[in-house]
Amino acid sequence: MADRRLQVFHTVARFLSFTKAADALHMTQPAVTFQVRQLEEHFNTRLFDRTHNRISLTDAGRRVFEFADKIFVLYNEMENAVRELTGDVSGVLIIGASTTIAEYMLPGLLGDFKQKYPDVNIRLRVSNTDGIVSMVENNLIDLGVVEAPVQNKNLAVELCRVDKLVCVVPPAHPLAKESRIPLNRILDYPYICREEGSGTREVILEYLHGAGLNSSDLNIIMELGSPEAIKGAVEAGIGITILSRATLNKEVRLGTLIALDLDPPLERPFSFVHQKQKFRQHAMQKLLEFAQQYCASHQSPA
Repeated sequence: MADRRLQVFHTVARFLSFTKAADALHMTQPAVTFQVRQLEEHFNTRLFDRTHNRISLTDAGRRVFEFADKIFVLYNEMENAVRELTGDVSGVLIIGASTTIAEYMLPGLLGDFKQKYPDVNIRLRVSNTDGIVSMVENNLIDLGVVEAPVQNKNLAVELCRVDKLVCVVPPAHPLAKESRIPLNRILDYPYICREEGSGTREVILEYLHGAGLNSSDLNIIMELGSPEAIKGAVEAGIGITILSRATLNKEVRLGTLIALDLDPPLERPFSFVHQKQKFRQHAMQKLLEFAQQYCASHQSPA
């Protein structure tokens, strides 16, 4: 409903990049350029200075950007007010989730949400925690769900639930009969870890540091990019690992992997992360409320 030219201009101004704006808006770069030129023709002035493959806002561009911010805040306030009044929950939400959450938590949550609110269309992007936080920072997604602490104080972070991590070994492993594994015992065996940027990896490294150790103390023989790949390698006897207990339900039930408690215990937050702003889409507010209730009733198994 808001002027499309103004929306496109506002996105370009936030990124100071036509390419990034095109990606965020799911448009071609020539289409973005055309919309901005249309707005410049409307005001009969340049809104961007373009020099040496870089762009910056002109004085007029800065004024338009300031007013556009206010316009979109008011627009969102109006839309939310009407939707709350009518009870309408609809629209498109773009959600980003780190790998563990996308594979093992979100399918059930989003499935239940879609049953309750069938007119909300959800698009899911999957990356590691660093990638999801970057998408939120750049307004490429409406909501992120991540598996490690978020350091950017300019973003809103809300706890979803606490996740328990465990040592994972194959049934024939020497540690398989133990009930609780001291951290130093893990150092004696080949270890399989997640890739750089993974929330799971970051939390485990912090756990090591808390015990006076670092990554070089682990006998890392392989780095893999997903829990499924790591579980397959552990089942094959290549090494042991530390993973979320929530990823192991099927394997523990079938007896193909053994989950062992760590000593000291290792837990981490699953968190929602989004831009700090006064007004949000009505559909996003409903999703946050629904997800909080879902997480409270679906805690990880002990």
